[in-house]
Amino acid sequence: MATGISPVLSVDGVKRVFGRAVAVDGISFGVGPDEIVGLLGPNGAGKTTTINMILGVLSPTAGTIRIEGVDVVADRARALRRTNFAAVYAPLPGNLTVSQNLRFFGLLYEVESPGKRIGELLEAFDLEKMKHVKFGLLSSGEQTRVCLAKAMLNRPRLLLLDEPTASLDPATARDIRAKILEFCGRDRMGVLWTTHNMHEVTEVCDRVLFLSHGRILLEGDPAALPRAHGKETLEELFITVAREPLALGGG
Repeated sequence: MATGISPVLSVDGVKRVFGRAVAVDGISFGVGPDEIVGLLGPNGAGKTTTINMILGVLSPTAGTIRIEGVDVVADRARALRRTNFAAVYAPLPGNLTVSQNLRFFGLLYEVESPGKRIGELLEAFDLEKMKHVKFGLLSSGEQTRVCLAKAMLNRPRLLLLDEPTASLDPATARDIRAKILEFCGRDRMGVLWTTHNMHEVTEVCDRVLFLSHGRILLEGDPAALPRAHGKETLEELFITVAREPLALGGG
């Protein structure tokens, strides 16, 4: 994030404890406008817990989370007004058509001129031909496009993506990434993106954060970070973070 630019998302000293287990251990980072930040790490590193705290689904045990300066815990509704989310494990209602889903969420998000906005998104995500098809009957790629259209309804300033292209074929995943990049650049939204696909990370992310045992172990440019730690590729670095975090200074 460039110096002097106010962050869309500010996470400061955030910790989350479940009983005796520390899921997230005092992490701090920001996401700026028109910036895509990759949140990386092995399963159990704390990525989804972090996203759930940003969404206000979970409250931090300690620390603060602010979206455009608004504290998520103190004023969740206001903080999340220009935030949205998409994940493969959070599908839309399968018995509603594409149009019905978008109309429902348009009302939920209090979108101005929802009919016009839905029309724009149906066109942008090439969904016109399937707008009367029930969501549950769509292919994985089509469902992903509908979920992303839903996530763009309220013109978010902060977009949270939890493995948005998981289970998609390479060509479909490439198209989805291109569409997200297009929206991010045009609307200057900040994006927090989790994935296990290191090729995807190098293609879309401006900066990456590696989580290990709930802590940020490494941070930097995905193109430069591997060599800075003696690795040839981001995938090699990911494997080292997963298997040998102490070798990288993550005590």
